[in-house]
Amino acid sequence: MTEMDYYEVLEVSKNCSGAELKKSYRKLAMKYHPDRNPDDQEAEDKFKIVNEAYQVLSDEEKRSIYDRYGKAGLEGQGMGGGFGGAGMDDIMDIFNSMFGGSSGGFGGFGRAQRDPSQKYALDFEIELPLEFHEAVFGCEKKIDITYKTPCGECKGTGAKDAKLDTCEYCGGQGQVLMRQGPMQFAQTCPKCHGEGKTVAHKCASCNGKGYHEEEDTVTIKIPAGVDSGNRLRVQGHGNEAKNGQRGDLYLTFYVEEDENFIRNGNDIYIEVPVFFTQAILGETISIPALDGELELELKQSTKDKEQFVFEGEGVVDVHSGRKGRLVAQVSMVLPKKINEEQKELLEKLQESYGVESRPHKSTFDSAFDRVKSWFR
Repeated sequence: MTEMDYYEVLEVSKNCSGAELKKSYRKLAMKYHPDRNPDDQEAEDKFKIVNEAYQVLSDEEKRSIYDRYGKAGLEGQGMGGGFGGAGMDDIMDIFNSMFGGSSGGFGGFGRAQRDPSQKYALDFEIELPLEFHEAVFGCEKKIDITYKTPCGECKGTGAKDAKLDTCEYCGGQGQVLMRQGPMQFAQTCPKCHGEGKTVAHKCASCNGKGYHEEEDTVTIKIPAGVDSGNRLRVQGHGNEAKNGQRGDLYLTFYVEEDENFIRNGNDIYIEVPVFFTQAILGETISIPALDGELELELKQSTKDKEQFVFEGEGVVDVHSGRKGRLVAQVSMVLPKKINEEQKELLEKLQESYGVESRPHKSTFDSAFDRVKSWFR
């Protein structure tokens, strides 16, 4: 049987960083989590191997052993079907960030314990695209959401007449004991997902899902300075629990690019095309800025790619309120063609500089002599 490579499982390269590893694990864990894939055995199996791979590769010592000796080298090192070892806290932090609940604000998820009888997570996340200026200055957005509400016919159980049978796999305990060498530990039952009960006959109203879906429109105030990857918690607009309480909605922002401004964190970069005569002679020109325009003073003999920095003209930091910089970078523009009169003027200009107008000559004279000496 071919052994599955942990790096391939997590879709990362062997020289990936810890941050890349965690990012990929988060994506795959969310994709295959049983809460998001009810009654899907294939997803459940993938979820287990993703966790197993991350448990090893997130631990520097285990990763080093795995890189040298493969999975066989980890026997007796705490490997197994459950969570354990140095990666445990990291895994639980990521789980809490994806499926937690009550605390929050701008950034991460909360850490509320989930009711095992709840058929779905109360919090959910959607990606919200923003135009460049909406992210920079903040805005108000109306978004359409679809959230889950428990089925009234089956009281959220997914079972006909809300009648549930005791889970045969765990005997109604909601947990099963796993053995790893001399160690024994409890793991959530994979069949009933910790409920201790299973559905014998599906509810006709919700087809056994235990919930219906409702549509709503929410008005969200987006703070100035958000960037792609930032998340915003919106309290009370998540899925509805059996007791009527609502979870939270989490927005992950995707900011579209601008035609002229390039954003790097709180700094803004803009390329300024400058004709070669402007760069030689020097000139004061107007350039666009986030709040209007700025005066850029080109000194004589400005170089191509030279940068001019304007402090406090960038994007406001969403946490501290401080503004970043605007960096204007010169892009030298040369004439695409010249007429006879322009050519004559340029030749006269070049001659007026004498030896200085041919820097290659003084630079390469000694090189030419040295090369000739090689063949004497």
